[in-house]
Amino acid sequence: MSNNDALDLRPETSGLALIDIQERLAAAMPPDVLNVALKNVHTLLEIARRLGLPVAVTEQYPKGLGRTLPVVAEELLKFPKGHVELFEKVEFDSTAVDPWMKFVEVTGRKQWIVVGMEAHVCVYQSVRGMVDRGLSVHVPRDAVTSRTKSNWKTGLLLCDRAGGLVTSTEIVLFDLLKQAGTDEFRALSKLVR
Repeated sequence: MSNNDALDLRPETSGLALIDIQERLAAAMPPDVLNVALKNVHTLLEIARRLGLPVAVTEQYPKGLGRTLPVVAEELLKFPKGHVELFEKVEFDSTAVDPWMKFVEVTGRKQWIVVGMEAHVCVYQSVRGMVDRGLSVHVPRDAVTSRTKSNWKTGLLLCDRAGGLVTSTEIVLFDLLKQAGTDEFRALSKLVR
């Protein structure tokens, strides 16, 4: 995949990875940061649903950190059967979880939009692992959180250094849409106004 191909998001080659958007992790996030991130995760889930992107969801040690936030879990129920898979893990790097990686491979998608918690731990290590496996990774900075701003910034810097593309929800949306005037544009562009 050339550099420009890696930058050019397309619905038929893209997937969405939700990393550890869980109850106890969310409770530790600054509330204003969490609210912005969840709004953008909602937007990205709606984009994925309307454009047919598969969604790979992880939960880090759910016994200790809780399940996926109910507001996110409800959104996942709107997808057609087989478009969303949930994986429990104890590894920080999602690619170290064989069933998760198998799902990613079976989708045939080579570009992944990665969001979730925390930027400097599981998001960063998953991005690094995905890039190491030849995938193009886009990380919308406004849909990723950490408990502190310093760790969030460092996590995003490391995602970039690992070969991920740090971007934004709005950039992802318009890159996937490519043009105005379509039904998808009319429905989805409202989400970022």
